[in-house]
Amino acid sequence: MNPGLTFATAGRVLRQVRTDHRTIALIIVVPCVLLGLLAWIYTGTPVFDRIGPALLGVFPMVVMFIVTSVATLRERQSGTLERLLTTPMGKGDFMIGYAVGFGLLAVVQAVVATGFAVWVCDLDVAGPLWLLVVVAVADAVLGTALGLLASGFARTEFQAVQFMPAFILPQFLLCGLLIPRELLPPLLEWISNLLPLSYAVDAMKEITRNTDPFSAVAGDLGIVLGFIVGALALASLTLSRRSA
Repeated sequence: MNPGLTFATAGRVLRQVRTDHRTIALIIVVPCVLLGLLAWIYTGTPVFDRIGPALLGVFPMVVMFIVTSVATLRERQSGTLERLLTTPMGKGDFMIGYAVGFGLLAVVQAVVATGFAVWVCDLDVAGPLWLLVVVAVADAVLGTALGLLASGFARTEFQAVQFMPAFILPQFLLCGLLIPRELLPPLLEWISNLLPLSYAVDAMKEITRNTDPFSAVAGDLGIVLGFIVGALALASLTLSRRSA
């Protein structure tokens, strides 16, 4: 892997997104709107404090999955990826470059969404806010990695979006947001232990209810990072130069 080519790819991603106002709105504005809507719905109840932290992990992951999978597919359909891979750039440079580029966008997204949830929606957080941001960034990068993986199996943008239920919905249902994971039927609890979003949600919950969450969060965050590395590795193996 060539660091220069990797960062050149990341820079190209950021330049493309800068000129796409709809993508910027999807990444930055939509999570805040959804969090604000939920806070409004549950005004005067403790529900938002219970589910808000988990959604700070879910929303970035979903948004970055959609943006990344569609953007990567466009690169293939336009022939840009095929031209890039005829240069010294390898698939690893492309994958890591995309992860870095969208990871930087994820930092902005996580800071804005966390600040909005805490200071506008009055989300109660016992632990350090910076750690909440770190986990939110990891969740967004996880969405990027899964989006890159899903794009390898899609042939059209519609198909890329269709993969979201397969990659995201099972994790949403089993991550502990709707019901505590320990109350799931044994088989579903076992499956939830294999899904990265479960650990991201566990980390978010730990931060909001514990003033000293570092030891518990470190383990969950390590598992999420492991899934990111694994997804990027698989994505580099399944990435094709162009759509059939």
